[in-house]
Amino acid sequence: MVTIAQVARQAGVGVSTVSRVLNDHPSVRPETRARVQATIAELDYRPSPLARGLKHGRVDRIAVLVSFFTSPSAVERLRGLTQALSGTGYELVVHPVLDEEQRRKHLASLAGPHRADGIVLITLPLDDDELARLTASSISVIQIDGPHPGVSTVAVDDVRGGELAAAHLLQLGHEHIGFVGDRRPPDSGFTSSRDRQAGFLARLHRAGVADPDRFVRLDVHGVDQAAEMAGDLLAGAQRPTAVFAASDLQALGVLRAARELRLRVPQDLSVLGFDDIDAARHVGLSTIRQPLQESGQLAAELLLQDLADPSSATAQRHVLPLEVVPRGTTAPPGI
Repeated sequence: MVTIAQVARQAGVGVSTVSRVLNDHPSVRPETRARVQATIAELDYRPSPLARGLKHGRVDRIAVLVSFFTSPSAVERLRGLTQALSGTGYELVVHPVLDEEQRRKHLASLAGPHRADGIVLITLPLDDDELARLTASSISVIQIDGPHPGVSTVAVDDVRGGELAAAHLLQLGHEHIGFVGDRRPPDSGFTSSRDRQAGFLARLHRAGVADPDRFVRLDVHGVDQAAEMAGDLLAGAQRPTAVFAASDLQALGVLRAARELRLRVPQDLSVLGFDDIDAARHVGLSTIRQPLQESGQLAAELLLQDLADPSSATAQRHVLPLEVVPRGTTAPPGI
């Protein structure tokens, strides 16, 4: 049986675009609509009632559970989800998650009848019992930055990201390099900062950097906390000549601390972030770019594919590329 994913591949479009054509949404360009319709006819694709959003018992609603709801990285991912789902006939409902108890309550509620057809979890864990309940309720699940092997996931290699950060600063000639990251409960599901730290320190160890752990500072995620950690690092008699922050937001805190201590960036201190949010581009922050918006778009495509052809769904892990983006906040030490 031909699937909606096969139609999308042959037509050279996303699953969401095929869904828009099937729903006769006006946002599709005429030439794209014609190409998709020709591919549907060529492959003799028969859209199921589920793909058209007409199957009995469906509510045409997708729920998104997201931690750090107001963070720029979460906003970018939500933007990608929204764009990909626009015109597909599905309503997007966002559930901010502040703690583990709230996450469990949301999932338990959504597993009930007529609450959602699909769920996207952004930087949140999922246990076997929760997945079993959602599967029993015929609810499709996709994770962004999630480790469950039974769920399709969109992610980046955060360990690799830490290695790239260390390699960039080492290549510039830095030997005393600090790290500012997150302190999280083990069950929070938020492992990106920890993994970036692990890759960062491993790369420094391989380069022969002596005692790189001495310049590591961890605290609650936030600009103010990062500024305080960086202030502690930079006010000492022996301070790093560069700091890698686990996120661009935290890198902004490091920049604030450097300014308050009258340190010049990058002459006295190089600062490197992670994410490449809009603010990073505005202030000229060097960073490790991850495709945030694209991750949301791909998660939506995978979910639509699962909803349209549930019998053919298999768990997939899509690892998106990372890229070093050098700007004005990193340079050789003492330039």
